Amino acid sequence: MRPTSQTAIPCLFMRGGTSRGPFFDAADLPADSDARDLVLLAVMGSPDKRQIDGLGGAHPLTSKVGIVSRGSQPGVDLDFLFAQLQPDSDKVDTTPNCGNMLAAVVPFALETGLVDPQGRGEDAASTFRVLTLNTGMQCDITVQTPGGLVSYEGGARIDGAPGSSAPITINFLDTAGSVAGSLLPTGKLREHIDGVEVTCIDNGMPLVIFQAADVGRSGYESVEALNADTELKARIERLRIAAGHAMGLGDVTTKNYPKMTLIAPPRAGGALSTRSFIPHVCHDAIGVLAAVTVATACKLPGTVADGIAQMPAGNPVTVSVEHPTGEFSVELETDPADPQRVTRAALLRTARLLMRGEAMVPRGVWAGKEGA
Repeated sequence: MRPTSQTAIPCLFMRGGTSRGPFFDAADLPADSDARDLVLLAVMGSPDKRQIDGLGGAHPLTSKVGIVSRGSQPGVDLDFLFAQLQPDSDKVDTTPNCGNMLAAVVPFALETGLVDPQGRGEDAASTFRVLTLNTGMQCDITVQTPGGLVSYEGGARIDGAPGSSAPITINFLDTAGSVAGSLLPTGKLREHIDGVEVTCIDNGMPLVIFQAADVGRSGYESVEALNADTELKARIERLRIAAGHAMGLGDVTTKNYPKMTLIAPPRAGGALSTRSFIPHVCHDAIGVLAAVTVATACKLPGTVADGIAQMPAGNPVTVSVEHPTGEFSVELETDPADPQRVTRAALLRTARLLMRGEAMVPRGVWAGKEGA
């Protein structure tokens, strides 16, 4: 390649679930977190609502970055750091998890040689344990590796992403209290905060769940209508800030959590209907770990979902969470002796490598390893 006046950083651009963004080997980025964040802002083109000078897609779901390295702990194959950027903000948030981007971690690692396939036969699959550095959460991720190559073609479908692909299964090992410290950070199954009855819960993602009717909405509005509903968004933000303090998260004004989830009775054969704000924009679907957390609220007697969720019997149980573009199924198992302890949360995702190459940043942002 010809010399360039910019710093070139090896990168794979990947879709993970219903999100997408650039993935990097941690060794190719600055070790210092402040310098790394400046690089990521330059890569994505933030702050700018169009992200016209970067790779971002002008939406929170396409303003995400994955950073992967070999495992740093015994028994862990890969470390994953998720970074959430916003189009019009200069903040890089590495506090929350992202289960959608998580689906692309093992494909990225296999594509870049961070791990080797465990099988090469026609029906081979490879399973690796991944530690999410954001919260310390671990999971086992299985991808299809026929012939020793990551397979992206298959019949698995997920709502919110077009077409079909090879299945990727994620088995979360311990998600309760991922950010807020406990499954029920306020110690209550339901309570009134800022005049609204809510359940504050964190089983992979801190959520404030409340019935749409309690804020004067049906819960079946379109994403476009909710994003244009300035009165509702102001009401939800006031509730979010109050709930953040109640959950022990401090002042969440500039944070990307807790997410806010409106619920209503199901309309399409699922357990219940959702509209999820992430936190200021209504999600076109629902986040992976938000779906896990909503499903958990459906399974726990006494939450705000109790009485409107249509739950199948059994343990484990598959909970279908309806969202604006379809549904998200989560398999949950709880401890029979302690129904508030979730022992297993598993789900299906897909991912695809979209592009490989180099992300370019001005040398004024970072001169690269040789200039660090």
